[in-house]
Formats: sequence, C-alpha cells, structure tokens
Amino acid sequence: MSKIIGITMGDPCGVGPEICVRALAEMSDTDRRMTRIYGNLRTLEAARNAVGIEIDLASDVVDLPVEGAPLPWGKVSPVAGDAAFRFIEKAIRDAEAGEIGCIVTAPISKEALNLAGHHYDGHTGMLRSLTGSSAAYMLLASERLKVIHVSTHVSLQEAIRRSTTERVLATIRAGNAHLKRTGYAAPRIAVAGINPHCGENGLFGTEDDDQIAPAVAAARAEGIDAHGPISADTVFHRAYCGAFDLVVAQYHDQGHIPIKLVAFDTAVNVSVDLPIDRTSVDHGTAFDIAGRGIANHGNMNSAIAYARKLVAVDPRQG
Repeated sequence: MSKIIGITMGDPCGVGPEICVRALAEMSDTDRRMTRIYGNLRTLEAARNAVGIEIDLASDVVDLPVEGAPLPWGKVSPVAGDAAFRFIEKAIRDAEAGEIGCIVTAPISKEALNLAGHHYDGHTGMLRSLTGSSAAYMLLASERLKVIHVSTHVSLQEAIRRSTTERVLATIRAGNAHLKRTGYAAPRIAVAGINPHCGENGLFGTEDDDQIAPAVAAARAEGIDAHGPISADTVFHRAYCGAFDLVVAQYHDQGHIPIKLVAFDTAVNVSVDLPIDRTSVDHGTAFDIAGRGIANHGNMNSAIAYARKLVAVDPRQG
C-alpha cells in the first residue's frame, strides 16, 4: 500500500486551494515528499499569493486544466464544479492503481457540481459511484466523539425509511471494522434511536423496536459490543464522556449537530467501507471568504493526520 497522500483541491472558487497551500507549507520535507495535490497549478499559485506564502508548488501538484484559471473567488461556477469532479476522479483512479494510499478532499460545492452535470449528493455518493461500491458510510471522527451515519444527504422522511434492520446492522459492522483497524481492540458502539425516547414502547413510533433493536441484537450475536437503541438526547453526551467509542446516528443532523458542537474545527470526515481510503475536512467552500487569505487550515491538517494514520496500517485489519 502506498504511503502517499493525495489531496484534492476542491472547488477552485472556494477556500480549498488556500487551505491546501497552507497545509503543504507547514509540512516537514519528509511529509511533503509523501504528498500530492490534485488540482490546478495556476489556481494554487493564486491561492499562494492570497495567503502570502513563499513556496514552490510545481513539483507537488498533479496539474489538471481549468478553463479560465484562476477563476473568480467566491462564485458558484459549473466550470469549477466540473474541475472539482475531475480532481477527485483522477485521485480515485490513482488510488485504485496503488499510486496513492489515501485521498484527502478539500470542500466542493454541491450546487456547482450539479450545474456541471455531475449529479451527486456530495463526496461520499460520488466516491461510491466512481469506485463501483455498493455502500459507503460517513464517519465523523474527533478526539472524544466519533459518529457513523446510517444515512446522510436525504430528507428526514427518507432517512426514516432507510433505517432498516439490514442497513443499521451494516453500519454497525462498518464502524466496528474501521475502529478495529485504527487501534480499538473491542470497540464499544452505541446505536442511537430514531424516535424521541426510542419510541417509548410504541407511544412515539415503533421503528426503534421493530428495526433498530433487532440490528443491535444481531450485531451482539456476531460478537460486536453494540448497545441500543439508546435515546439520542443522551447517547452523544455519554459517548463524549467516555462510555462509548462510536455512536451510530440514524440520519445526517442527528450525528452532525453533536460532533460540530464539540469539535467544529477538528472533526474529520472519513469514508468507510470503500475499496479506497478517504478523509476530508468537515466544512464547506466558504465562498464568502475565499481568496482573502484568512481561511483556517486546521481542519485540513486534522484530515491529513488521519489519512497518514490510515496509510500506516494494513487496510485488511479489522
């Protein structure tokens, strides 16, 4: 497995180029030799000038053309959306070929992506499609709280439909395997309920009893240390205080709100159960500040650090 990290530049009109340049400039010579940026050199040079850093980028960049580059900062553009797609596609193919060990993604604009004709709900859906995977799970990782999602970018009504026993069990398995790979001998996994107070024995809905509890029982039968369903209004606090290593959230906001409350600038987005490894910043394109040289690259540093941890271990572990 390659130890090289491939960073995709993200939307050329957002803060992705700036945080990539800042992160690269702070790396040791050894780490920089093990890093590639998949993006557009002219855009990255414009970002370098915006942040006021002296750094030669030519040898670090897999340079892909963008018509009119550098594009105006802070604008939603189908040209930028197509470019962001191509950066990711190239990195995926290189990861599949074993040329890089993990992809780290800077933020993209879903609107620009779709305007360019690439109809995905975000990075995870795109990665699943481009790798031909049947499933992929979004795991948000911070020092004291980790959350994996049964569903993400769908309506709440659709999320409830997707919380089937089979899908919840598959999410538990994926989270368990990932934590084992990253050093947890026996991960303690809590599964959040979907209804208030897990339905109060059917008073507020039966999904927790009919769909989620059987998944937890099946996971325990397989030897996974799973618990639940546990009411979502308490389970994240319990995990944050050390009772659990991972929480299975049933839908996007249920998992995202607590992790962003406690680790807004440090949480890392990890794609789990793909044939390649991928981490990401957990923030958007920040068009309102793009090109001003003030974007915080701390979250990018966290995503890179997690990626280096993944390439250091055998992906078959867990």
